[in-house]
Amino acid sequence: MDEVHQPLPEARQPLVSRTLTEWRTLAILGGPILIAQVAQMANGVIDTVMAGHASAEDLAAVGIGSSLWMPVFLFFMGLLGALQPIISGYNGARTTEKIMPATWQGLYIAAAGSVIMILLLTNVHPVLSALNLEANTARISQGYLDAFAWGIPAMLLMMALRGLTDGLGHTRVIMAFSVLGTLINLPLNYIFIYGKLGLPAMGGIGCGWATSISNGIAAIALLVYLNRSAVYRRFHLLADWAKPDANGIRYILRLGIPIGFTIFVEASMFSVIALFLAPLGPVIVAGHQIALNVVSLLFMLPLSIGMALTLRVSFLMGARAPDTARLIARSSLILASAVALVFAVMLFAFADGIATLYTSDADVRAVTVTLLVYAAFFQIADVIQVTCISALRGYKDTSIPMFIMLFSFWIVGLPLGWVLTFTDWLLPAMGAAGFWVGLTSGLASASILLGLRLFLFTPEPET
Repeated sequence: MDEVHQPLPEARQPLVSRTLTEWRTLAILGGPILIAQVAQMANGVIDTVMAGHASAEDLAAVGIGSSLWMPVFLFFMGLLGALQPIISGYNGARTTEKIMPATWQGLYIAAAGSVIMILLLTNVHPVLSALNLEANTARISQGYLDAFAWGIPAMLLMMALRGLTDGLGHTRVIMAFSVLGTLINLPLNYIFIYGKLGLPAMGGIGCGWATSISNGIAAIALLVYLNRSAVYRRFHLLADWAKPDANGIRYILRLGIPIGFTIFVEASMFSVIALFLAPLGPVIVAGHQIALNVVSLLFMLPLSIGMALTLRVSFLMGARAPDTARLIARSSLILASAVALVFAVMLFAFADGIATLYTSDADVRAVTVTLLVYAAFFQIADVIQVTCISALRGYKDTSIPMFIMLFSFWIVGLPLGWVLTFTDWLLPAMGAAGFWVGLTSGLASASILLGLRLFLFTPEPET
């Protein structure tokens, strides 16, 4: 059992000392998660920059292709994310004999998900036709997705195995192999996009091949590590093979589908907002995208804390330490609020400097600065909601939070944003800022409802 995951005796230390000890545990678990998340984001940045230097068509095609595969992948990533609290709970309860059977059920789900994703992404011709793309851009988009599809099994395999490694408290494992994949992706992009080492220049299609190969190498390296590492000698994939079990698969799906659907709903909402803003012109859209990129980068820290919180709460519930689980779940809101306030002050104080880093266009910069002020409030609400929902996932409470997020995003946030952006019904039309007010209102709704759910929810320790 991992040292950072040892539960503390529940009344032996003063409250402040116990809280600080738990925060230290979150930092140990969350630090590697943060690096892994940044490495995965870096792949998207590398693809965008290098495809953009090939041609505008290649950049557009890669962007369109990414917008098609990302929401589907996020759904399966959330679904397989249920393995982390499940295995962490087994680890806390010291029922280690359940860990490999659960891992194998996750692998079977990953295999089925790979088939679904491949079929969807290699048959997007109707979608590309509906977008009325220029013929060459559509050709590159489909070629990019066809190449990308070869790496889908490796991506979902790593997501399933992350349930094992993170669930055991070894968050540095996926960090290491995520960084490895990024380091491999960079030179492969250069070779395939621009045609080096005797290969033809593939442009945006080369991004798909580079991503597939780098994911494949990282997945194979992870399998080799798990097979040879002394740490995982007790958890051998082949020696501890388990056949498909309907009850085990159903348990993962029951927890995982709400998580996957919640992430999909959030991602799809941002896509819908981008489409709504398109008629307002490229300057507004560019400013919105910059502001969204900034808050997405800042969000990596609270998201990583939240993922660590899920692991810790589920471990403590498995270890039958509900008081400590409640302590870390609630005290993390203090930590998250402090992080959110720091980020909000940064956005207020440095909005102009941040905008200047992204663009030299004065009009785009002016829009960006305005939206970053709204983004400061957005950030506070977003950090609180992700902390609450992460704690609830540690309690394996995923269905009610899914409905809360659906209500907050699609019933509160999006309609209010549309009204404020395009109409004078409540206030004079605000333009893009209206959607940021709507988003912040939706997230505030989610924060309040999820916070109530967290404070009123009293789960029993696992048996």
